[in-house]
Amino acid sequence: MEPVLKFQNVTKNYPNGVHALKNVSLEVQEGEFISVIGPSGSGKSTLLRAVNRLIPVSGGEVLVDGEPVSRLRGRKLREMRHKIGMIFQNYNLVYSLSVLQNVLHGRLGYMSGPRGIFGLYSEEDKQAALDLLEEMGMEQFAYHRASDLSGGQKQRVGIARAINQNPRLLLCDEPIASLDPSSSKTIMDLLHEMTRKRNIACIVNLHQLDVALKYSTRIIGLSKGEVVFDGTPEELTGEMIERIYGTSRENLMIGGAKDEAADSLDCA
Repeated sequence: MEPVLKFQNVTKNYPNGVHALKNVSLEVQEGEFISVIGPSGSGKSTLLRAVNRLIPVSGGEVLVDGEPVSRLRGRKLREMRHKIGMIFQNYNLVYSLSVLQNVLHGRLGYMSGPRGIFGLYSEEDKQAALDLLEEMGMEQFAYHRASDLSGGQKQRVGIARAINQNPRLLLCDEPIASLDPSSSKTIMDLLHEMTRKRNIACIVNLHQLDVALKYSTRIIGLSKGEVVFDGTPEELTGEMIERIYGTSRENLMIGGAKDEAADSLDCA
C-alpha cells in the first residue's frame, strides 16, 4: 500500500547554521495516530511544516500519496494541500467571524476564486459544517463569534475546520499546549475519535509524554533533528526516553519527581 506520507533522507538547514532535520526517513500509513516527541529544538515543528511545504527542505524528498512535494507548483500544489489539514497551537481562527464561518473555511480550497472570496458556500457545505459542530458538541455556538469562545472551544472549531477539509492527513502542532488538563483531554479524545472514524492519518507534536503514551498507535522521538525512536508506546523504554530527552521518564510525567524538569518541558 502506498503510504500517505513518506520522508526520504530529509534534511533542513537554516541560514543561522541550525540543522533542524538530519537525514530523516519515515513512512505514515492511512489511519495511523502518531505522536512526535522531543525537547525544544529537536525539529518537531520543522518536521510538520515540511510536509505541506510551509518550509522548504534542504535535501531529500517529502512525498504525499507518492507525489514529491518539492516539485509541485500552482494548481498541483494547491490540490496536494487539500489533502492535508492543520491544527495550530494558537487556533489560527478568524475571530471576527462566526464559528460556522470558520468551519466552512475548510472548504475554501475546493471553491473557485469568486465563490471563495464572497463566501458563497453551498447548502450542502453548510449542512456538513453544522453536522460536524453537532458531532463535537458545539452546535449551540454555530452563530457565535469565534472571539467569544474559550481556548478549548476554539481548538474544537480548529479541528472541525480541518476535518471539514476532508483531508487524508492531519497535522497538529502542539494542539493542547495552551489548554488546561480537562480541555486537553477533551481535545485529544476528539482528535483520536474523529480521525479513527474517518481513517485519517494523524501526526501530533506533543511535549506531554503521558499524553503521547495514552493516545498513540506509534511514537516518533526526535533529538537534535534525528529520529532516535520509531515504534509503539509499549516499545518506548526508559533508556530510550533518556536518549530523547536527556532525563528520566518520571521527570517528564505530570506530577513527576522533579517539577523543574516538567516545567522546562512545558515551556520548551
